[in-house]
Amino acid sequence: MTLPADAVIAEDKLTRYLLLPHERGDKSAFLAGAGYGLEHPDQLQRDLRTQILPLEAQRLESNEFGQYYQIQGTLTGPNGVVLPVRTIWMTEHLSGVTKFVTLIPDKRRTSR
Repeated sequence: MTLPADAVIAEDKLTRYLLLPHERGDKSAFLAGAGYGLEHPDQLQRDLRTQILPLEAQRLESNEFGQYYQIQGTLTGPNGVVLPVRTIWMTEHLSGVTKFVTLIPDKRRTSR
């Protein structure tokens, strides 16, 4: 199955979490390797929407908040570097809205 094309990708999730360096669980260095940075979070948002969201979603667990899904794929960054990633999405039970949850470097896969 594919997730809705209008899934919500909150800018805060990108600018305050993925693209911002953190002591623990930092993903900004991984993304910077492909040219993603805080100065252009819209590029990452666009690439998640066009390169990852259209791919096949695998159903994961469900809880009181919603149904979780995983999409595995590759992100080709603005500098041409290809990153293997896993992304997690959730469709809320109450609203029916699908939201981006997180991106995880996929160390089980190698880039092309």
